Amino acid sequence: CSFPEFLFSSYSKSLSRSSVRSRMSLKPPKAYNSLQKGALIWDPKPLQVKKIFEALKKGLNEYLEAHQAELDYLSGRHKDTKRNSRLAFYYDLDKQIRSVERYIRKLEFHISKVEELYEAYCIQCRLRDGATNMKQAFSLSPATKASRESLVELYRNVQECTEDMCFIEGALEVHLGEFHVKMKGLVGFARLCPGDQYEVFVRLGRQKWRLKGKIETDDSQTWDEEEKIFIPNLHEKFEIKVTELRGLATILVGVVTCDSISFFTTKPQAIVVDITELGTIKLRLEVLW
Repeated sequence: CSFPEFLFSSYSKSLSRSSVRSRMSLKPPKAYNSLQKGALIWDPKPLQVKKIFEALKKGLNEYLEAHQAELDYLSGRHKDTKRNSRLAFYYDLDKQIRSVERYIRKLEFHISKVEELYEAYCIQCRLRDGATNMKQAFSLSPATKASRESLVELYRNVQECTEDMCFIEGALEVHLGEFHVKMKGLVGFARLCPGDQYEVFVRLGRQKWRLKGKIETDDSQTWDEEEKIFIPNLHEKFEIKVTELRGLATILVGVVTCDSISFFTTKPQAIVVDITELGTIKLRLEVLW
């Protein structure tokens, strides 16, 4: 994960505030910049963002705990070997400790940025909800010049909050890391025969992975690709499509979707997906975050 700088000033809780984007400095890598000009998503999804945030924070804390345990172990060895070990071994151990300490500081910084972004997102969400409720109330009141002016101002505030929420969603995506997806093969028992050829198509938003495989005579499988890196997305799920290749013809085996929320963890996740409705053909993947 990269750690770009986000500069926040205090957010006003009133509706008359300047745009969040004028208070933040963000230069995300092109691979993550899903909210470039002309590609804004004008439909924030607070519930989905909350689920991703909670899964992300839990996963980051798991990494932090694992490295803190490693640091405690190395520090214990460092003290035990200080007087009884060779100088070269002592300095090598000291180097490992410093490396783990630096990584822990990066993780702590990463977690603080994620929390800061989500706090800003919640503020904008509450402001938008408040402005929306007021707009509905004014629309039911008698039409006067003052009420019309208030409606125009409230409409502008709703738009600004929506834009800011979309912008923060894009900023949060920069901190989601990477998913390393490994192909582990198809499982189909009697459905898979030697010589059968299949194509697997995996999509996550605009990211695509197309690979072809063949069932060998010894029931093993060969695939032209084994691993693909995907950038997590707040709004999109994995879409998996499997087709059987028979000469020039293709037969659709099945299309399924898979949520990525459970992938934010320190341990590799073994995924078995039912491609057909009856589960006669399954796809095995391994996801490492």
